[in-house]
Amino acid sequence: MGNQDYQVLVQKVTMYLDNELSENEERELLQDIQSNPSYLKVLSQEKSFREFIKSKIQRRKPSPALIQSIKEKIRIAPV
Repeated sequence: MGNQDYQVLVQKVTMYLDNELSENEERELLQDIQSNPSYLKVLSQEKSFREFIKSKIQRRKPSPALIQSIKEKIRIAPV
């Protein structure tokens, strides 16, 4: 699989996992994955990476000062 093909596959897998594909596109991708083990590997890796991010990476909460600053900027009416 060439680099261009790989990038297209990763993009399709990402869209699939984000539920951004049409039904036809999703069906085609799933058929491609069934017929090609390397495609299944890409899907598995992307799923694993997403699970890792969800479970291991902690989001920092914004400080109260930052929240207040944003609220104040929203309240300022544009001229």
